[in-house]
Amino acid sequence: MTENTSGGAPEPPKSPRSPEPSGVDLARVALRAAKDAARARGDAAQQKKQARRGGLRSGARADGRDPMALGSAINRLITERGWEAPAAVGGVMGRWPQIVGEDVAKHCVPERYDEDERVLTVRCDSTAWATNLRLLAPTLVARLNEDLGHGTVKLIKVQGPGGPARRYGPLRAPGSTGPGDTYG
Repeated sequence: MTENTSGGAPEPPKSPRSPEPSGVDLARVALRAAKDAARARGDAAQQKKQARRGGLRSGARADGRDPMALGSAINRLITERGWEAPAAVGGVMGRWPQIVGEDVAKHCVPERYDEDERVLTVRCDSTAWATNLRLLAPTLVARLNEDLGHGTVKLIKVQGPGGPARRYGPLRAPGSTGPGDTYG
């Protein structure tokens, strides 16, 4: 018997051990660990370099850094800023001839849209066309609301042709606003 000099429990019998890794196996393990460490350092360096060049690029899967189509980007911007109604009315101004017809579009042009009051202002080139458009206004409001969404346009404000430009002649006083300025 063997004496136990440590004063503790006797040592358990040694079981047969698995063979120690040989030199080739140790080399493979060391090579794999070195490759993993180099790959990790290389990935970190690559990410730093890409960040300096203008941002990280995504891999094979789609994520938030991928480029998006121009139409999608504009739609996203319009939605985020709450510009749906003004953008839709702007589209109406571009499609004015298709909405009102070619004859009316030749003589009447939309000028502006007041989003707060929901009023579309239209200028006509003659008083006759302004009168005609005033008669068509309820039908146009219904057609526009059908196209844009209910309540987008409440009123069409029709304006006739503007008066001639004020002429400054030799008998005109500087700073005068016309014949009405003498009446108080």
